[in-house]
Amino acid sequence: MQYSAHIDFVAPARLRPSLWRLILGLVLSAAVYALGIALIFGLLVAVSGFEGANIWMQRMASEGTPTATLLVLATFIGMGVGPILAARLLHKRAMATLFGPIQPTTRHFAIAVAVCALIYGVMALIPSGVTPAANLSPGLWASFLPLALVGVLVQTGAEEVLFRGYIQQQMAARFSSPLAWMVLPSALFAVLHYQPGLMGDNAWLVVGAVFLFAVLAADLTAKTGSIGAAWGFHFANNCVAILFVAMDGPLSGLALYTLPSAEMTSAALRPLLMMDMAVTLLVWGAIRLAVSRR
Repeated sequence: MQYSAHIDFVAPARLRPSLWRLILGLVLSAAVYALGIALIFGLLVAVSGFEGANIWMQRMASEGTPTATLLVLATFIGMGVGPILAARLLHKRAMATLFGPIQPTTRHFAIAVAVCALIYGVMALIPSGVTPAANLSPGLWASFLPLALVGVLVQTGAEEVLFRGYIQQQMAARFSSPLAWMVLPSALFAVLHYQPGLMGDNAWLVVGAVFLFAVLAADLTAKTGSIGAAWGFHFANNCVAILFVAMDGPLSGLALYTLPSAEMTSAALRPLLMMDMAVTLLVWGAIRLAVSRR
């Protein structure tokens, strides 16, 4: 595929493309991410005391309550700040270069969200064979929705800035092959979603689905020269997975419905995961076509 827009997107990273800077930048990003979690813990200590803060941290790790899920989403602030600092301190480039030009970024984000909403809305009308369990009451769900949308926006934005912004740009500045700047960051992104305790034997299939999404998001970034389309794709996907039908666990507290733990480890889930990958390909193709016309 031809990626002419990717050349301009990667250009700021070419000024300081050394691998040691990228590696140090990833270490810095991890440290800032950890610091962000520590700051949240400190805030919880200030509000609830040390014992109360420990209880909240345990809830964030295991219980799907609305506030605990919002706190989990808030931890991603550090993930977004880390690569911004790395780009500024180690590569001497501005925060905006991680996003791409502002107008195409926002326009492609909106297009991707609209395409996802249309396709996911149609797919929701097709019986899946799995009956999710009711989670939040509609009224309580609606009351948390504004904060929940901000939380998902932050979470997906942080991951896009790190993986499709910082890592993809710096790898592309150093290596011309898409195997380096598209496949390797996508593999890292996918492996970080490996959860055998939650998914059982389905864990590697989930990793495969995440890898497919990451490669397609990297393609959209290269195609458009910004993270806007990938971010919109990611945001809409996670809104469905966190706010509508969530897997039972730490990120299920804001969802209308949940999939029980037994369903997530069952072999019956595998055809649905394969169907999910097919839908992901369909949505990617529709977004790619839509942004090509804008």
